Amino acid sequence: MKTLRQLYIFLAFTITFFTLNATNYPDWGATGHRTVGKIAEDYLTSKTKRKIADLLNGQSLALISTFGDDIKSDERYRKFSSWHYVNKPIGVNYEDSEKNPYGDLVVGITTCKKNILDKNTTKDDKVFYLKMLVHLIGDLHQPMHVGRKEDKGGNTLQVRWFNDGTNLHSVWDSKMINHFNMTYTELAKNSPKISKEQVKFLQKGTIVDWVNETQKYAVEVYNSTEVGEKLGYRYMYDHFELTRSQLQKGGIRLAKVLNDLFK
Repeated sequence: MKTLRQLYIFLAFTITFFTLNATNYPDWGATGHRTVGKIAEDYLTSKTKRKIADLLNGQSLALISTFGDDIKSDERYRKFSSWHYVNKPIGVNYEDSEKNPYGDLVVGITTCKKNILDKNTTKDDKVFYLKMLVHLIGDLHQPMHVGRKEDKGGNTLQVRWFNDGTNLHSVWDSKMINHFNMTYTELAKNSPKISKEQVKFLQKGTIVDWVNETQKYAVEVYNSTEVGEKLGYRYMYDHFELTRSQLQKGGIRLAKVLNDLFK
């Protein structure tokens, strides 16, 4: 009986631990981040590709795109947790919002770029900040990463995904992408074909401009969902094209940021 009771306690602790971590630190799932990295590779200059290959020892952007999530279980990197999002009131631009004293997406991306450009930064640190940068540009384009502060970007907004309980943030991070059942290479390959002029248009603006743009999509997501609502096929039909669009946009803009850094 004692052994059985200990087993129950262990299982309860394990479930609680992983639930809390999934609730507090979610991102685009691995498929989403790898899609962004794969798309970006098609828009890199030859010089940028060479520079990145040298830093990453030939590893692809898709492979290292999940790095920001991979290190979350390591206490040494806890200080970077707030870099994955910007939570601010709806309708308030980033410039006018109260800033997180621990940093946010804009601070994280800016810091990564600064360290990559600094001639005094060691190669190991450049690799670290490059991996973080690739990850954070992906996060920037997930609408719920620029969501409301009061519900932690949809993390505490409970809904149902088909018959399973979840939260709105998780639906946008991974539920829809996983339900679509394509690999990251398939998602990247099947991105809508766009012209060079359209690519240049998407790459215009600053990181702050992109944050403010993404919040507009977050508003649409909030307005289309009610607490406790059961989401499923209809929700996919209405919203998955926005997910695909944001993945493509994230990849194209990631390429722009990297080309500018390594030109």
